[in-house]
Amino acid sequence: MKIALVGNPNSGKTTVFNMLTGRNETVGNRAGVTVEKKCALIKKLYSGEQEITAVDLPGAYSMSAYTAEEHITGNYIKEEAPDVIVNIVDAANLSRSLFFTTQLLELGIPMVIALNKTDINKKKGTRINCEELSRLLCCPVVETVSTRAEGLTALVAATVRQLGTEQPTPFPALAQLPQGKAADKKRFSQVKKLVAQVETRKVFTKDRNAQDRVDMILTHPAAGIPIFAAVMFLVFQVSQSWLGPVLADGYTFENGFTLPGLVTLIDAFKEQVSFLLEQAEANPFLTALLTEGIIGGVSAVVGFLPLVMVLYFLLSLLEDCGYMARATVVLDPLFKKVGLSGKAVIPFIVGTGCAVPGIMAARTIPNQNERNAAVMLTPFMPCGAKLPVIALFAGAFFKDATWVGTLMYFAGIILILLCALLVNRITGSDPKGSYFIIELPEYKLPDGKRAFRDMCSRGGEYILKAGTVILLCNAAIFLMQSFDLSLQPVAEGMADTSILAHIASPVAALLVPILGVAAWQMAAATVTGFIAKENVVGTLAVCYGISNLIDTEGLEMLEGAGTQVAAVFGITRVAALAFLMFNLFSPPCFAAIGAMNAELKDKRWLFGGIALQLAVAYTLSFLVYQVGTLITTGSVGAGFSGGLIAVLVIAAVVTGLCLRRKKL
Repeated sequence: MKIALVGNPNSGKTTVFNMLTGRNETVGNRAGVTVEKKCALIKKLYSGEQEITAVDLPGAYSMSAYTAEEHITGNYIKEEAPDVIVNIVDAANLSRSLFFTTQLLELGIPMVIALNKTDINKKKGTRINCEELSRLLCCPVVETVSTRAEGLTALVAATVRQLGTEQPTPFPALAQLPQGKAADKKRFSQVKKLVAQVETRKVFTKDRNAQDRVDMILTHPAAGIPIFAAVMFLVFQVSQSWLGPVLADGYTFENGFTLPGLVTLIDAFKEQVSFLLEQAEANPFLTALLTEGIIGGVSAVVGFLPLVMVLYFLLSLLEDCGYMARATVVLDPLFKKVGLSGKAVIPFIVGTGCAVPGIMAARTIPNQNERNAAVMLTPFMPCGAKLPVIALFAGAFFKDATWVGTLMYFAGIILILLCALLVNRITGSDPKGSYFIIELPEYKLPDGKRAFRDMCSRGGEYILKAGTVILLCNAAIFLMQSFDLSLQPVAEGMADTSILAHIASPVAALLVPILGVAAWQMAAATVTGFIAKENVVGTLAVCYGISNLIDTEGLEMLEGAGTQVAAVFGITRVAALAFLMFNLFSPPCFAAIGAMNAELKDKRWLFGGIALQLAVAYTLSFLVYQVGTLITTGSVGAGFSGGLIAVLVIAAVVTGLCLRRKKL
């Protein structure tokens, strides 16, 4: 038996799906969270011995599809014909939800209505007569509260009973109307009459309440952006300066008791492995490969896990309480002015967690060119994989790590705005007519358990990547650094003759205008960063032989020299900022590029997007280093002439494309 979970965005479909199946798919208070169908078996707790497959479909407002994810929903229902449709209806927005419900009923597929979020109605004093609603719609109606798994057993039981039954159409006249505005108007009128018969409200939508007054402040054109900046700054303050470092480095109480952090535990593990290998008289090279190359490189990345997980937890809380939906409203006017669809706000905010789902969330944008532009620009938002890179350079070169992280995120937003103007100019896109409709969810206390599960899920993905891709990359980096071109071991102090040095040296020459030095170690980190951005940290740890990159006590010992890590890197603070920006805004990891390829469906857009990201990253880093060096030293930095030529070539190519205004 196969059932389809269908409903409007933000009605609770994915939460119901997770509760029924035990999965942990991403949920959120916005459209675009589910952009592809997801299938899983319902737990026997609800289904008994019967095997039932639940299919979570993207949110849709109508069977007349306007966006890519609505096409997925409509095509699945029409072509694959599930045994039963479970229509998740937001009880707090009954009028809006039932428009889609009446269209689904006309398909003739057995259906059950899950009247979700009934707890919100109880708080407002709103009552819905479920028996009368069931009679009018000619199908079972079950009250549910998906976040607490209330009513799910009854929902599944009602679904099983509907299997094989004939679904009558409650409003036959509506099904015979031709598609168009007139039919939609007639349908809305019919739904409005139906709701008036079954719903009793104490508080009406037109009445302004406390939440509306809060929204007037949070979404105000002038106050909204400073508030958003302050919120993001606080998020980074907690994750990178307060709680994150304590979980990473440990904490010593006044009585002298020390609570070990993750870094301490990793170091202890590394020492224990090294001791056991020495006791076993293992080959010294294999010992070094395991302890320094593999464990040392991976631990350098995993050491930032507490900072990353705290960030994920806080962002999940902001999402759950309803604030992130307000953030999209604040940013929407800015994006419209540069020719982006208002719906592009959603991919960019999703992209702060991971670029891949952010890129996929661009499916909510109806216009093809605007959707392609959003896909190209989403990787400019620093994702969770880039946080260790931010934390490393902020902690090593700057005393206040918080403002650096906040600056990188707002730099990403500024680059998106500027590049959107450029893309529209090159492609000749006409942004007029773009619209943005979003439902602002009710404010509520965030669910700490759900945020914790979301944090653990993302943290698990981070650890999985560290234990596979990053582990293999670090092992390869160590091996290439240990042998020269003739496959002979590299003598101590002769790392410049290694295979890795020869491979990375050409790239190092290109980085001189943004670093001031030809550091092949930095170049190697940049190259491996294209595989996974966390590799930047792991590669630097292997190349420089530093396994602990966030030990606060160790960093403060050489504060006069910049910090221990900064001294080893051998670059200035300006160069560190330029290198950080280059790695954050250059083309993303292979997984994100793969997602871009799948969504763009046109190699010209794909290669154009990669070229744009590379050109922007190089130009920005060049300007930051050269201008910063001029301000701090009174003269331009090394490699100025070569870098200037490269930037002028980039500018000439872009100017030529803009003048041609050739559509892709």
